[in-house]
Amino acid sequence: MIRRRDFIAGLGGAAAWPVVARAQQTDQMRRVGVLAGAVLRSRAAFFQGLSEPGYTIGRNVALEERAAEGQNDKVPGFLSDLIARRVAVIATLDSTATALAAKMATQTIPIVFRIGGDPIASGLVSSLNHPGGNITGTTTLGGPLGAKRLELLHELSPSSSAFALLANPTNANAARETAEIEEAGRVLGVRLLILRISKPSDFEAAFANIAREDIGGILTTADPLFFRQRDRLIALVDRRAVPAIYPDRYFIEAGGLMSYGPGGVEGHRQAGIYVGRILSDEKAGDLPVQQVTRVELGINMKTAKMLGLTISLPLLGRADEVIE
Repeated sequence: MIRRRDFIAGLGGAAAWPVVARAQQTDQMRRVGVLAGAVLRSRAAFFQGLSEPGYTIGRNVALEERAAEGQNDKVPGFLSDLIARRVAVIATLDSTATALAAKMATQTIPIVFRIGGDPIASGLVSSLNHPGGNITGTTTLGGPLGAKRLELLHELSPSSSAFALLANPTNANAARETAEIEEAGRVLGVRLLILRISKPSDFEAAFANIAREDIGGILTTADPLFFRQRDRLIALVDRRAVPAIYPDRYFIEAGGLMSYGPGGVEGHRQAGIYVGRILSDEKAGDLPVQQVTRVELGINMKTAKMLGLTISLPLLGRADEVIE
């Protein structure tokens, strides 16, 4: 594996959080509710951030963890439970829909989000510098990068006139991201087959539709459901033997061809810092929303060889990570 930019060692990985995990709580511990939109790949980074203001799981913080696994209909019940348990802070990680649901559920418990889109456009905050109310967090450029992913896929398959886009209509960012990708398709002169997937059982029907079309490649919106269903998604793409691009390096680690999205785990670390600062009596609404702007292109050459694809030298030269 070749890495061309510094990476925060030891903080990544695909460690899964259990749906419910509780540390034994004493009177000195503060309860923190964590709602993960999908498998939290950057658990260590969140914990590191939490430790910087002086908080350690099991010593002075007890976690109440829930994982919606990309299924947004589970979120209201989880939030009701966390509120009933009187958590001091709610952290919503990797899902705009979860952050919005938390904002609707409570105006008193502080909320820290980590999302991959525009928190102003989605209605989470009215200002990045002064979010106000009981909410703040971190954001990456994950949402607005869909158009660039289509351009990269088209660069890889320039003779193709149609591509498939997988989108979760229950995601608050899906409509905007889909519109951006559609506009990019019009500029490129290609047709998009848009397939809506909101639950795991939708995958087979979506790929049955792809099989009936002359599709030159597949891309997805940035969505927790696709992260959670990573291995299944890659296996279905492999059956079609077409190139695909994904929103995160997590996919190329598992055999996906190409990824383009936010790099590193800084957003998760910063979310942990903010939770710790709020536990130390700072107000969420006074903490400016942090923006992580680093973006990485990753290519899995093993997969390219399996598909019989030739990756151009200019495209390889732009990659931040190449898996050999």
